[in-house]
Amino acid sequence: MKSKTQSLTWLVLAAVTCLVFAVSISAQVKTSTSTSAGQSTHQVEVQRAEVVYVNGNDLVLKMEDGTIRHFPNVPESARATVNGKEVGIHDVKVGMKLEKTIATTTTPKVITTVQSVTGKVWAITPPNSVILTLENGQNQQFKIPKGQKFNVDGQMVDAWGLKKGMKVSATKVTETPITSTTQVSKLTGTNPPPPPPPNVPILIVVAVPKPAPAAAAEAAVAEAAPPAQLPKTGSFLPLFGMLGMLSLGSGLVVKMLRSR
Repeated sequence: MKSKTQSLTWLVLAAVTCLVFAVSISAQVKTSTSTSAGQSTHQVEVQRAEVVYVNGNDLVLKMEDGTIRHFPNVPESARATVNGKEVGIHDVKVGMKLEKTIATTTTPKVITTVQSVTGKVWAITPPNSVILTLENGQNQQFKIPKGQKFNVDGQMVDAWGLKKGMKVSATKVTETPITSTTQVSKLTGTNPPPPPPPNVPILIVVAVPKPAPAAAAEAAVAEAAPPAQLPKTGSFLPLFGMLGMLSLGSGLVVKMLRSR
């Protein structure tokens, strides 16, 4: 039992020693990274559409070119500015005009990684590796990239110029081009126009002009005046005289007819 415990202890110590060894070796290689950016390009795209169907989070748009696009699950966080007011998917209405502006900025970048190491040549293992004794006394094997140069006492030599015991320093520079792209989108819109008024006949009221004050006064006086009456001096005598003359004439006419 005791021997098993000692064996386990040695295994643990060995593992810890290997871990420390690996950390110490990796610490001997100095690495620095820098990023340089080139000229950025900007592109603006405008997409226009009209809402033709909306139900809950289900949205269908008719694009400016006539194509139909279906958005089955519009997120609750989606927002648009309509007539200056921020609205969500549940505020969208059929007939609403939407406009999405997408600004894309593309920037080319180069990530430069510089790795440097200093040590003594312990062995050269053809065809493309070298073992160096680092400053902490540990040996580490490095692959030699094609075209790699070493600084030996101020002179640059390749792998074939290395010899055991030489103190060398090597630098590896790696440049990785990348493209950084950022997008900023803005969604705006306008509400549909109000529906036209119903086709109802329009009643036109014409105002009757009021009469002038003088005419109104005359009309009031005419309405208030009593009916005309005969003067008090009038009598029935002329009527009786007229009747007598008519009787006399009738008698003369009868007499003349008899005499014939």
